[in-house]
Amino acid sequence: MSAKKNESSKEPEFAIPKENYKYLIITFVIIIIGFLLMIGGRSEDPNVFNHEVFNAQRTIIAPIIVVFGFAFGIWAIMKTPKDVNNQ
Repeated sequence: MSAKKNESSKEPEFAIPKENYKYLIITFVIIIIGFLLMIGGRSEDPNVFNHEVFNAQRTIIAPIIVVFGFAFGIWAIMKTPKDVNNQ
C-alpha cells in the first residue's frame, strides 16, 4: 500500500530536464545575435548599390554564429543530466 502512495506523490517527468531549458535559452540568444549581425548594408538610394552588404560580418561571421547556435540547440536537447537515476 505504501508503494502506491509513493508512486502517486511522484512528480511528473518532462521530456527535457530543467537544466536543458537553460541551454535552450542560451541557444535562442546565440541565434538572435547571429541574425542581428546580418542586419544592415542597406543603401539609402535604391539606384545606388551599397557594397556593405557583402562584408565579412554579414557573409561569414553571422552565418557561422547562427549555425553554431542551431548545433548548440541540438546538443542542449540531447544532453543528459549528470544525476540520472538508473531505473
